[in-house]
Amino acid sequence: QVVESGGGLVQPGGSLRLSCVMHGSFQSYRPIGWFRQAPGKEREGVSCITAGGSKIVYADSVKGRFTIDRNNAENTAALQMDDLKPEDTAVYYCAVVTAGFECDLTGDRFGVWGQGTQVTVSA
Repeated sequence: QVVESGGGLVQPGGSLRLSCVMHGSFQSYRPIGWFRQAPGKEREGVSCITAGGSKIVYADSVKGRFTIDRNNAENTAALQMDDLKPEDTAVYYCAVVTAGFECDLTGDRFGVWGQGTQVTVSA
């Protein structure tokens, strides 16, 4: 089970930190990713981090503004979001890769998903 938290309403230019807690027998050597879906739009991969943190991938739309990290000892991950823009408004999901050990932002390798947390960026 994966549970996200930390969403909310923030003004443009503001920051939020999303957290992801993974319960159960998760393998700490699987990559973790963050995805988002805005109303009327397809799901978009935001960021992914491999087990040891040696490879991190960001979508072009969030590079330089978002930072992903993870703590394998605590089975947690986080997404620090700075300089938020209205177009970042979406439901954000944390997910764990279950097919292989590589990161990707398509979502195809991810087999365990959280319920999502709403992020709204508005003045």
